[in-house]
Amino acid sequence: MTQSAVVIDVPAAAPVVDRWRDQYDPAAAFGMPAHVTLLYPFVPRSDAGVDELRSLFAARAAFDVEFKTTARFPGGVLYLAPEPAAPLRELTEAIFERWPEAPPFEGVFADIVPHLTVANGQADDVLDAVDAELRAGLPVATRVDEAQLYEFDGAHWSVTDRFALGG
Repeated sequence: MTQSAVVIDVPAAAPVVDRWRDQYDPAAAFGMPAHVTLLYPFVPRSDAGVDELRSLFAARAAFDVEFKTTARFPGGVLYLAPEPAAPLRELTEAIFERWPEAPPFEGVFADIVPHLTVANGQADDVLDAVDAELRAGLPVATRVDEAQLYEFDGAHWSVTDRFALGG
């Protein structure tokens, strides 16, 4: 079964994180670039859904974010924390409000914490080493002016649609 995700690609972070993501983030091996997930898993792609997403993003202004710090989630996850996080959280909330059948991360987590995963499922000593290296490349600044819909066919993540913020 095809899976889908709505994300914000962050190519500006690639020079800082790709070396580590390639080693320690399984999503990278399946073709998912450096990104902030807005909603995963998302509903199956449909033309009507794509039109609704296009309208949803067009109604919101583009914004700037910086990744100045790292942080961790339980389970060996190291990530870059976007500042400000609120506009990303608001996008997730808007998508979820329209598609309540698709809660972020299947509703496993109580809070929406926007993040760019660098390492997943790793031991603390690995995360400590990666964290020390990452900090030397921060901050990373980017303009968020587009979101993407990705589909996973069981072997690879691919962009199916792009949505401009602000029309």
